[in-house]
Amino acid sequence: MSEKLIKLGIPAGSLQEATAELFKKAGYTIKFQSRSYYPDIDDPEIECMLIRAQEMARYVQQGILDAGITGFDWIFETQADVHEICELMFSKVSRRPVRWVLCVPNNSTVLSVKDLEGKRIATEAVGLTKHYLAQHGVNAQVEFSWGATEVKPPRLADAIVEVTETGSSLRANDLRIVDEVLQSTTRFIANQQSWKDERKRSKLDNIALMLRSCLAAETKVGLMMNVHRTHLESVLRELPALQKPTVAPLSDPEWVDINTIVDESYVRQIIPQLKAAGARGIVEYPISKIID
Repeated sequence: MSEKLIKLGIPAGSLQEATAELFKKAGYTIKFQSRSYYPDIDDPEIECMLIRAQEMARYVQQGILDAGITGFDWIFETQADVHEICELMFSKVSRRPVRWVLCVPNNSTVLSVKDLEGKRIATEAVGLTKHYLAQHGVNAQVEFSWGATEVKPPRLADAIVEVTETGSSLRANDLRIVDEVLQSTTRFIANQQSWKDERKRSKLDNIALMLRSCLAAETKVGLMMNVHRTHLESVLRELPALQKPTVAPLSDPEWVDINTIVDESYVRQIIPQLKAAGARGIVEYPISKIID
């Protein structure tokens, strides 16, 4: 591999497609090849490699990768010494944080973590779970789970610590949540030495800027409209602008054009209000990126 290339880790598995989708919105096309761990990307300065999110921070710390995308949970789990470039609020299902939760069967007598003294807990995040138990002064046996963790209680474990977004898998396996262990979001991280390299840092900063701009725009839309000057103040009062609406004169000096950005969920409420306040020719348009 050329030292001039940015070696970028793409999380394999559940985050893989969501990551590729976000990069595409940011202007980078990533194409996955069957049986290959080296996806193609339409940027000659970047070389991608598929790595499990659980291992990403370790390989970034070691310098095998210059940068990568993984969850805060796995950075915490591996205690990796990496530079966090930015937080990226996305996951495989939603744009909410994922939760690591302590769970037991619905018919278990366990009501709090204190009730697990001397018990067996199965989890993929052993370090995270041991840290949580230590915080609560509980001594329990923590076993690494290779998968299908939800089916282990009550025969193979008294409790589990598992990650969830919606809780549907936990409910399907007759489990209830006792406590939340950790909330985690996706992070864009860099190797400490790579981050000190001015050229690499500039490139990674630019990638982060574009990724964040796409996430910032996801719930926003643009609105533009024509307003007679006699109605300008009443229309402006209705607008919860991202910063301040742009007001520009039209060829008719009695009319102005207003351009602004609003939450998409608010559009159905605000458009009738704008029309009632005097706005005309109201147009809604999509926003792909917002850069502060």
